[in-house]
Amino acid sequence: MGDGSPWADAERIVLARALDGRAVATVLDRDGERGRRALSAAELPAWVAEREASPGSRGVRWIWSSTTEWYPALLEAGVRVARCHDLRLCHAILRDAVPGAAELRAAVQWNGAAAGETAGHTEALFSLDEPRGGPRRDDVREVLEELARQDAAVPRATDPGRMRLLLAAESAGALVAAELASAGVPWDAEHHRRILEDVLGPRRGGVPQNMGRLAGEVRAALGDPALALDSPPRLLKALHNAGIRVDSTSKWELREIDHPAIAPLLEYKRLSRLLSANGWAWLDEWVHDHRFRPVYVPGGVVTGRWASSGGGALQLPRQLRQALRADPGWRIVTADVAQLEPRVLAAMSRDARLADAARGRDLYEGIVASGAVATRAEGKIAMLGAMYGATTGDSGRLVPRLRSAYPRAMGLVDAAARTGADGGVVSTWLGRTSPAPDELWRDAQTRASRPGASAADETRARRIGRDRGRFTRNFIVQGTAAEWALAWLADLRLRLADFPQVESGSAAPRSGRAFSRRAHLAFFLHDEVLIHAPEEQADAAAQAMRDAAEAAGRLLFGSFPIDFPLDLRISDSAAK
Repeated sequence: MGDGSPWADAERIVLARALDGRAVATVLDRDGERGRRALSAAELPAWVAEREASPGSRGVRWIWSSTTEWYPALLEAGVRVARCHDLRLCHAILRDAVPGAAELRAAVQWNGAAAGETAGHTEALFSLDEPRGGPRRDDVREVLEELARQDAAVPRATDPGRMRLLLAAESAGALVAAELASAGVPWDAEHHRRILEDVLGPRRGGVPQNMGRLAGEVRAALGDPALALDSPPRLLKALHNAGIRVDSTSKWELREIDHPAIAPLLEYKRLSRLLSANGWAWLDEWVHDHRFRPVYVPGGVVTGRWASSGGGALQLPRQLRQALRADPGWRIVTADVAQLEPRVLAAMSRDARLADAARGRDLYEGIVASGAVATRAEGKIAMLGAMYGATTGDSGRLVPRLRSAYPRAMGLVDAAARTGADGGVVSTWLGRTSPAPDELWRDAQTRASRPGASAADETRARRIGRDRGRFTRNFIVQGTAAEWALAWLADLRLRLADFPQVESGSAAPRSGRAFSRRAHLAFFLHDEVLIHAPEEQADAAAQAMRDAAEAAGRLLFGSFPIDFPLDLRISDSAAK
């Protein structure tokens, strides 16, 4: 990659949209454009498949405006690609991370979601559909210009090699997100309904029976037979009328109260959350033909973590995991990474003592064995406090012990906190940068620095500075953990793509043409991955998970001796 191009390892083909609605494929080489071809919506999938299958070791990197705009139609046609470069996602990274990237910041049309994209649904601005009601604008020139801007920016990054890796990982994540939506999560709707009836009770008059019973107990205990429990202002007033002095109806505050109304109220709130988030209405909207198809948003959180704009895949309650069930003749292969963020912190800081505590065992038990704390619970509280900036209670008491035992790791997060508190910007291992200070921080610091500033102004500035420091402290760890997870996913999807296809009689047709006959990714949740695999491929899929985790560690952290152990399970469901 000595030429400065982030895609020198593959043939580059740019897909854009011509004025007449056809897709335009522009083939690039090191010297510029090598050829251009216009393709109809019907022609494009076969042409892409042919280029993917062409002999040669370099392969193809498809460059397009946004994976969400181009890839779903290819997947529907049964065509997968190995690599891509998502210009919109990469623009967001480079715009903020590369010094002096004024030309990227000026290209505001590449900021944020694509035009017409709301709640995960995209109007086909760049889709494979033929145009309706007249031609679209010509975006070929605009796409090529954005590519040129990004090509020029990458060599100016603080560490161009790491930046290239980050862009490749972010783009691979976009492919994974589209594939997860295409294959869907195998879901047993009838089992889900049985869980709802068991937990919530039968629906009678619109209110599930168990919730109705609990609501009656709360109303009786508070002496308010007409109380609407789902109205926070009315509930708070009823609590006050009953002599319960709380500032909110938060479960965290209510847990501290000793009163007959509290236990049934907390249980009612738990069931209400299940009903509203994943009840019968959710089931009707999101599960069809034995598949749940959530809408993931890669890079949807500033740290690089994914978000979800439909279906709530990142917040599935534990009790519903039993409904995530394999098709007949298939298995669910699940892998959780143990203590991902503390292990990433050890690798980032090159703290050999913390890495030793993690090697081949539970990291928190390793901290106990080092003598830094007395119990596993203390080890977990201390480590989370160090990464999230807790300064009171048990965390405040235990974190100093970690500073003594693991000075390199604690020094790294402490330095990130100081930088953030002072208004600086921090970055992840691969180079994603934290947001600049917001207006609230700037206003507080300005007021505190003026001659004659009040003690209240100075106290407010310190408090807001500490808040920002806690954010940047965690940003570097959470963001790097997200990068490791992307590297794991990217490697794993390619390993699974090399699996042979099973016989048609063993297929899972509901997973679509691209995934029905081999093991494939089905679900992702920060540090957990699920594979839906034919029974005969389940063991191999589990091994691929292990191998991909080891490869991700080497890719990011080289020879530093940190391991990422997986809790692996092969079962008919994702139940824990």
